[in-house]
Amino acid sequence: MNFQQLRSVREAVRCGFNLTEVAHTLHTSQPGVSRQIRELEEELGIELFVRAGKRLTGLTEPGGHVLPIIERMLMESSNLKHAGQEFVAQQSGLLSVAATHSQARYAMPVAVQEFRAQFPNVKLHLHQGSPKQIAQMLLDGEADVGIATEALGDYPQLVALPCYRWTHSVIVPPRHPLLDAPLTLEALTQYPLITYDTGFTGRSRIDEAFEQRDLQPNIVLAAMDADVIKTYVQLGLGVGIVAGVAYEAERDTQLRALDAGRLFGINLTKLAVRRGNYLRKYVYAFIESFAPTLTRAIVEKALGDEVKASHYEI
Repeated sequence: MNFQQLRSVREAVRCGFNLTEVAHTLHTSQPGVSRQIRELEEELGIELFVRAGKRLTGLTEPGGHVLPIIERMLMESSNLKHAGQEFVAQQSGLLSVAATHSQARYAMPVAVQEFRAQFPNVKLHLHQGSPKQIAQMLLDGEADVGIATEALGDYPQLVALPCYRWTHSVIVPPRHPLLDAPLTLEALTQYPLITYDTGFTGRSRIDEAFEQRDLQPNIVLAAMDADVIKTYVQLGLGVGIVAGVAYEAERDTQLRALDAGRLFGINLTKLAVRRGNYLRKYVYAFIESFAPTLTRAIVEKALGDEVKASHYEI
């Protein structure tokens, strides 16, 4: 048994059982991948994959049982390498962070600046995506840390820890009628609305608030990031609903903001890491820079606990 055999099995599942794609990912040949899988099956005495001729079409029942063990072995192999690197080069390496646009644009800059000053020799890779894409990047080992409001707490393979609470704001041009009266959901239904796509930045709370009052909002445009929303509000296309942190009075001089926390409730941004993943010293440092309540001791305790990380308070 060798690690290349284990990687061939794992990548076969990740690539949808397409051996050509597996060979490309592992920088080898398709016959080589097939051979590695067959040799492992022979050694284990079971067939891991369902086959239709020479094609793989899915996992067998034994394969489904063995796959988590293979993934765990490969992760521990990676952890072993990282543990060695921790002592060889404590102040250098690579940190990969995945975040939504709102987090990367408005919440992370100070933490990134502090981290770069503390670890100038660590390369920082920032990936942007939807909350579900961020979770998948963590599961696939493409990111060390993920930051989002939605989805991260839905995966048992991830440890999702609370970072900070925030509320939405309604943004309008100066002298808009909404500025002259109490803000209500009923009042918002009288205007075309521009807000986040489904699954982004607390959109579910916005939808729930209107549904609970049996109101139908007129959402004319949905976008993934607040900058786009603010642009179209400035153009007069509608009233915007964005994360409160996305409104910057000094920059957004052509807009006014109304706090909408009373209407849409409080949101909780979470930071997630993959359960069982080895975290180097500088990863803990970045986490604490972003969320000072998440000290190394708290993160290590959460990684070791089987209880849900959402039980931790901020």
